[in-house]
Amino acid sequence: MAETNQPCELWEGELVMSPAPSVFHQKIAFRFQRALHDWVEVNKLGEVVGAPVDMVLSPHGAVQPDVAFISRERLAISQRAIMGPADLVAEVVSLGGRSRDRIEKRDLYEQHGVRECWIIDPEAQTVEVLGLVSGRYELVQRSLPGATAASRLLPGFEVL
Repeated sequence: MAETNQPCELWEGELVMSPAPSVFHQKIAFRFQRALHDWVEVNKLGEVVGAPVDMVLSPHGAVQPDVAFISRERLAISQRAIMGPADLVAEVVSLGGRSRDRIEKRDLYEQHGVRECWIIDPEAQTVEVLGLVSGRYELVQRSLPGATAASRLLPGFEVL
């Protein structure tokens, strides 16, 4: 299959194509990616990549998180695609993909061991930080407009 920038994911062997994200979605994802990238660079913690990039979780499953962080110790999984779960992912909830972003991807990330998951919901104006504890996500923090959201995985990383 030829390369494309159209969002494509492999869900249980089925190719799922989504419409391109909105400009507003991309601005939010880029702002988060830039903040995380700058923090990770300064602290020499690993690398940050943004969509479109495949994160291969199984022979029949590959998704494209909006933003992914891979720790320095695990950089070997960063190849042509991310070959395994990133340490941290962020999803900006799309209007047309609410269930996929908030529930299905969250559950998939939990199942495959993504250590921290950020759900940025522009419509609800919330940022949820979920941390993996004993194989299950627990809500670390739910931030409303004007409040800071902070990472448990990367102490000191926070966004307003």
